[in-house]
Parts: sequence; structure tokens; C-alpha cells
Amino acid sequence: MFQLGNTIISEEILERDFVCNLQACKGACCVDGEAGAPLDDRETGVLMEIYQKVKPFLREEGIRAIEEQGAFIKGDDGEWETPLVNQNECAYATFSENGTAECGLEKAYNAGATKWKKPISCHLYPVRVKAYTSLVAVNYHQWQICDPACALGKELKVPIYKFVKEALIRKFGAGWYAELEQVAGEIAKP
Repeated sequence: MFQLGNTIISEEILERDFVCNLQACKGACCVDGEAGAPLDDRETGVLMEIYQKVKPFLREEGIRAIEEQGAFIKGDDGEWETPLVNQNECAYATFSENGTAECGLEKAYNAGATKWKKPISCHLYPVRVKAYTSLVAVNYHQWQICDPACALGKELKVPIYKFVKEALIRKFGAGWYAELEQVAGEIAKP
């Protein structure tokens, strides 16, 4: 672990490799698990604000779940999260012809319908961020469904922090990321 400003960072995000392999996992992170995608307070308002613009990009089942449960819900842990369809996939998930889960929020963003890509927790994955009183923990979340992503990352030699660069900058800023790169360079020196 090392500290950058008010963040405590696991060295695993510098040392481990990762590149999503959707051909292998079919977007299982949007389907598997026990809860929806974690949301921060600001994101709950964004979801309410953009829902009508995102709705055309969603499946009927997702629309029904959102309209019954709300654009976001409070999870069993007391934190905000996206609603689920039948306690299974994220309500914002869509599926390609080959069955791969895709993000309806990101589809809307890519089509220019919104200016918000998706929840930061999804964008950062496999990095998980947890805020404490005065510090923010930045950790690698290892999940068996992502084993193919770890293998592909190792094959391509892409460390986690480089794979999620855009999301880390979105969350912490370009200056913070530049400092992270500097630490990674120091750690990599023999």
C-alpha cells in the first residue's frame, strides 16, 4: 500500500495485469453478483435526470424494473446501487445478439444522447474505491469471472492502472494519475 494525497492505493493495481475479455466472459459482471452497480450520491441524481434519454437504449425488462423499483435503490448494505431485473442482471444492461451484456447507459452516451458514460464503479472495474472519514481506499477486486481478463492482460502486458486510466482520471484527476504513473515507474525499477 502507498499513499497519494488522501488516497491509499493497493500496489496490486500497479503489479497485476487486466484487459476485459468480453468474448470469454460475455459481460458477466453486469449479470452475476448479489447487487447492482454501486452508486455515489451524485450519480443517483444523474440517473434520475437522464433516465428518459437512456430509456430508448434499454430492454423492456430493464425499463420495467426501473419503473417499478426506481432509477436506483438502496442495497442491503445501505448503499445506493442500480436496480436488478429479477434479482439477476443490472436493469441498465442490454444484450448483444451473441448474448454479451452491454451497458445501456454507455450506449446512450456513445450515441450522444447523454454526457454521462456510466457509474464510476463500473468504469473503474476491477478497481474498487471505498471512502472513509479522511482517506479513500483504492483496491483491486479479484473475481473469478474475470480470470480471462487477467490472462489477456498478462498476455498483452497491460497493468490494471493503465487499463482503467480514463476512469481513474475521471475519478481522481489527471494530476493524481500522473503521480500514480510516477510511483509505478519507481516500483518497476530494478
